[in-house]
Amino acid sequence: MQILIIEDEVKLAQYLQKGLREEGFAVDMAHDGVTGLEAASLHRYDLILLDGMLPGLDGLAVLAALRQSQQTPVLMLTARSEIEDRVRGLRGGADDYLVKPFAFSELVARIQVLLRRASPQSTETALLRLADLEVDLIRRRVTRAGQRIELTNKEFSLLTLLLRRQGAVLSRTEIAAQIWGMNFDSETNVVEVAVRRLRGKLDQPFEQALLHTVRGMGYVLEARS
Repeated sequence: MQILIIEDEVKLAQYLQKGLREEGFAVDMAHDGVTGLEAASLHRYDLILLDGMLPGLDGLAVLAALRQSQQTPVLMLTARSEIEDRVRGLRGGADDYLVKPFAFSELVARIQVLLRRASPQSTETALLRLADLEVDLIRRRVTRAGQRIELTNKEFSLLTLLLRRQGAVLSRTEIAAQIWGMNFDSETNVVEVAVRRLRGKLDQPFEQALLHTVRGMGYVLEARS
C-alpha cells in the first residue's frame, strides 16, 4: 500500500518513512504543501499523512484542494492540541487527527483503521497472493501452502515489495531505495543477504521456487512452470 507523507520537519518525515517501510508500506515524502499537493495529484496513494503547518500551502489548504478531486484517506499530524484546530481539520475533510508528539505504534494502528475503513466491503485489498503464497498486510501474516512463515520486518517489507510487483524484475538499487531508503553502494551486499535469507524461508522448504535471480538485472517474484 502506498502512503504519502507531507511533513516539513525533515527528520520526523524520514523517521516515519523508515518505520512505515519496515511495516511493509511503500512511502513517498514531500516537505512543503505545494510539492505534496502535486505528488498527491500525480500519483494514487492509499493514504496521506498531512502536517497541519506547512510552508507554501498550510495543511488545511492542501486538504481543501485534495477534497475537490479525491477522497484519499487523510490523517493530519499537528503540534496544535486545541480542540478548535482538530474540529477545523475534521470539518475540512480529514479522516483522523493525531497530535504531536505521538507514539509510532499509535500512528500505525490509526493507519490500519483508516485503510480498513476505506474498503469496508472486502478485505481483499489487504491480501497479496501468488500461487500458494498469501500475505495478510493488516495482520502481517505470511503463509505458504497453509504453513506459517515467520519473517523479520525487513524480510516482510522485501517480500511485500516483490509481491506487489510480481513478474517485474527489480534491481538491487531499486530494492535498496525502497526498503532501506538509501543511495545504493555497490560495495555492500545488504540486498543479496536479505534476498538469500528470504529465499531460505520462502522457497527452500517447498517444491516450487517463487523468488528468482535474473543475472545482471536483479530479482523477480513469480510462479514459473
